[in-house]
Amino acid sequence: MRKRKTSALFAGLLMTAGLFAMEGPVAQAAAPCEGTYTIVVGGTGSSWNNDGFVGNIQQHVGYPTTIPNGASARAGVNELNRLIRDQRNACPGQHAKVAGYSLGAAVVHTWVTENWQTFDNVNAVLIADPKRKAPPGADGGSVPFGGIIGAPLAGADRFFGNVPVKSICNWDYVCDESAGIGTYPHNHMNNYPEDWNVDHHNDNAHEQWFNGVWSPW
Repeated sequence: MRKRKTSALFAGLLMTAGLFAMEGPVAQAAAPCEGTYTIVVGGTGSSWNNDGFVGNIQQHVGYPTTIPNGASARAGVNELNRLIRDQRNACPGQHAKVAGYSLGAAVVHTWVTENWQTFDNVNAVLIADPKRKAPPGADGGSVPFGGIIGAPLAGADRFFGNVPVKSICNWDYVCDESAGIGTYPHNHMNNYPEDWNVDHHNDNAHEQWFNGVWSPW
């Protein structure tokens, strides 16, 4: 019962976290094949052209972010999959870097879990990932989503195959229930000042930053 109440409460909290107005996907020209193809996925309330990410970005993912649930996460995964595979078909040898924040991190997390066996030369950056599962011996796992949220947003795992993944969670209830609900929304919105810049994350980082402490996966 506690988990169900927590899930319902958290769904409401995520709905209040949006900073941006939602917009649908907008067609964009294919990115060049030179360098890294960086594609980003914003969180609740973001839009394809206003998701908070900065730096050398080739593609922003537009998907329904107004209500954070399994259906919105699934739509995000599908759109991310379409865009990143279209780019890979056009530029077969290009490295792809995929970054997501909050609901967008859950989208990227799910995409890696579902596609690592058929998509190589890619790395992922997960900021405030609500599907975060703490590694053995580490404190703080993600909020226990229930059936109300729905798959694939519900649940926590570390099923990334051989894809290098960088996970960042800083005293934030969204990705660490032990941080306490009192840390929300301030910490969730303000504790990642450098991480919004995609150039801050290298193309092969495979690590976890939890409350300012580094550890390998």
